[in-house]
Amino acid sequence: MLESSPDLSADSLLAWYDRHARDLPWRIPPGYPDAPDPYRVWLSEIMLQQTTVPHATPYFLKFTRLWPRVEDLAAATIDDVTREWAGLGYYARARNLHKCACAVAELGGFPETIDGLLALPGIGPYTAAAIAAIAFRIPVAPVDGNIERVISRAFAIAGDATPKGWAADKKQISALVNEIVPPDRPGDFAQAMMDLGSGVCTPKAPNCMLCPWMDGCLARREGAQEAYPAKPQKKPQPERIGHAFVLVDGDVVLMERRPPSGLLGGMLMPPGSDWLETAQMTRTGAPVEADWQEAGEARHVFTHFRLTLKVWQAQKPMSAPQGMEWVNHEEALAAAPTIGRKVLKLAL
Repeated sequence: MLESSPDLSADSLLAWYDRHARDLPWRIPPGYPDAPDPYRVWLSEIMLQQTTVPHATPYFLKFTRLWPRVEDLAAATIDDVTREWAGLGYYARARNLHKCACAVAELGGFPETIDGLLALPGIGPYTAAAIAAIAFRIPVAPVDGNIERVISRAFAIAGDATPKGWAADKKQISALVNEIVPPDRPGDFAQAMMDLGSGVCTPKAPNCMLCPWMDGCLARREGAQEAYPAKPQKKPQPERIGHAFVLVDGDVVLMERRPPSGLLGGMLMPPGSDWLETAQMTRTGAPVEADWQEAGEARHVFTHFRLTLKVWQAQKPMSAPQGMEWVNHEEALAAAPTIGRKVLKLAL
């Protein structure tokens, strides 16, 4: 079917990409004879998993300045990596980033196969395909939400909004896009699809007049571009509530490191209670007895829930309880994740 659809060809997409490719610090120009550094491709893809290009770019530049090679990143401490990652969220990615760098350094370089890439920490099917196509020019297509949207509109796929129906549609979309990957320019094709989905075939008000596949797009012919893809309805995010305690002694604040696994694993946070889905009316989880005063509420939205922390502040010189440590205010703010910084800023 794809071979008989010249308006939806790799050639027309690549001709558009050659003229309109975004200038990004981890990219090489379209058609460039040399492949890009797989370290830079991998780093950019990990950073872009849950954020936008404008937000990720300064972090990418900072990381490549501090650690220009994967071996340099592997030699860094996990505390250094998570501190510089602060603001990108999803701190499990920062931990896996460091684990992956260590694994690659031990291997002597990135594996040049899909299976080898998938065996690395923190690399899933999309990231493995992106690295394989862009850095190693393996004819495979990474398929993320942007690319799913482009293909679903082009071929009028995804009319079923049930979870089971959308899963089947995603499988069909992946098969379709992999059929048209050009063997001579798989990396440029992958990045062209990314640019098309992020800048032209946008979720709302797509810029169809700028699209190289405009004439062949079935959704456009129907005049129903925004109807595709019909994803399942999102469930309302649950609410969780807890308490956070900021104990100060001069220019230091009491912090504890969260368990290495799980949400915010390994990060420094002010001590606090568990985060529960039911209201916590009474103050629980204080690390020590002190004259605790309310400092306000800190709110943060995670992927699967919304969190509200009631913040308490007190001053008390003492030895740090087991598992906790006194940290300079500035260092605490730099090391804490976003919700931790919100708590500290309310109380300090």
